[in-house]
Amino acid sequence: MPKFRDRLQHAWNAFVGNERHDRYDDYLAFKSSYNPDRRIIFSRGNDRTIVAAIENRISLDTADLNFCHIRVDEDGKYQEDVDSQFNYCLTQRSNKDQISQSFFQDIILSMFEEGVVAVVPIDTTLDPYTTGSFDIETMRTGKIVNWGTNNVSIDVYNEKSGNRETIRMPKDMVAIIENPFYAIMNEPNSTLKRLVRKLTLLDVIDEQSGSGKLDIIIQLPYSLKTASRQLQANIRKKAIEDQLRNSKYGIAYIDSTEKITQLNRPAENQLLAQIEYLTSMLFSQLGITQEILNGTADENTMNNYYNRICKVVAKAIVKEFETKFLTKTARSRGQRVAFFRNPLELIPVSQIGSVADSLTRNEIVTTNEIRSSIGMKPSKDPSADELRNKNLNQPVNETQESISTEETEQNVEGENQNG
Repeated sequence: MPKFRDRLQHAWNAFVGNERHDRYDDYLAFKSSYNPDRRIIFSRGNDRTIVAAIENRISLDTADLNFCHIRVDEDGKYQEDVDSQFNYCLTQRSNKDQISQSFFQDIILSMFEEGVVAVVPIDTTLDPYTTGSFDIETMRTGKIVNWGTNNVSIDVYNEKSGNRETIRMPKDMVAIIENPFYAIMNEPNSTLKRLVRKLTLLDVIDEQSGSGKLDIIIQLPYSLKTASRQLQANIRKKAIEDQLRNSKYGIAYIDSTEKITQLNRPAENQLLAQIEYLTSMLFSQLGITQEILNGTADENTMNNYYNRICKVVAKAIVKEFETKFLTKTARSRGQRVAFFRNPLELIPVSQIGSVADSLTRNEIVTTNEIRSSIGMKPSKDPSADELRNKNLNQPVNETQESISTEETEQNVEGENQNG
């Protein structure tokens, strides 16, 4: 009970205590028919293009990595997970509305869309303005709306009021994650932005071609150089339009001296070729292929994709978390924020046996660790938890050695007596 009471007395919330530090007096609040805590909403036409598919694929695969708060030894080797609320946010649930995987996907999509995203610790055990030894209980993503020298204004969702509000916090208390592929995806004239503009133009052309216009030219049997003839031509054009509009089957009549020319194709341009070129360039610059998007990529292609894209994005996240949410004292004591990937996920079923044999034979993993990674229950055999090569003879323990020694001595004595 004293610990619980002490926790209540020292607990801190970013929205409740923000105004008393004279950080920001104004706030932005709104209500709408959709969930205000909705993850990133694509803008500038990204939702209608292949860009949304690329960003969603990368965010899903990166969020599928295992992020955790760990402790390492003096050599930087992994020892164990740290039992903390911060680790619970990384591995289970980050806030009331998001599990950890949805939270990381929100971070990555927001980072791709805006170029930079802020991760705000909402609820902590102690006031971070007075001490750095606090534990994070909930955190959310936010959009940076104003930059200062030491502070940033962040538009973030307040679960207590149900609105998005703008709060101002010091930079050293907020994880500010910049897109590692900013030059490719977020620069005004980057490859991705140029592709989005070209795709938007293509959509405009498609809408025009499907708008129901006839696109015809009527040749009248007289010159239109004078104003009276132009007025007469407009009257004639309106008459044909009225005929087509009011006709049940869209039929109109013209004079025998009039001639109609149908424009049945748009003016030629290189738009489609430019789109194909920019798409190919974007794929090559990001290190992604069409096979990754449609799920037919082989193991080498997927490993290259994870190393060149997912690992880079994940490292940007964990390094910012580590430097902002862990103190220097905690880092000196071996606390880190890390991510891990299960390499067996990319191995076909036909190769699992040989890979498992190689890993256990070289004493890298135990049999039960292999079984758990492929979704099987652990074996109750004690040897299944032993890290050893099962293809070699088992070591004989001291009891067995002593028994065998006594039996040998007795046999020798018996042979001497018989002799």
